Amino acid sequence: MTLLWIGNLLFLFVVIPVVVIILRRVLTPATEIKAYADDITEHGAQFAPHLEALYELDTTRQLVRQVNADLERYAQALERLA
Repeated sequence: MTLLWIGNLLFLFVVIPVVVIILRRVLTPATEIKAYADDITEHGAQFAPHLEALYELDTTRQLVRQVNADLERYAQALERLA
């Protein structure tokens, strides 16, 4: 009977506090992650209008290549004049 009481006291004063400490160490980051996830969900939809310009990126690249080619021809013409 005494071993039962010793086991109960050991469970009450050692095992339960350790479980509570571990649980708090797990739950604190989990709640922070949930807050970050909610923030991402809330603000993530605001990116869509800003991403529409990405479809024009190919046109911009082609125009830049064309300007570079024209600029090279202009620089060569200037060298011939000098």
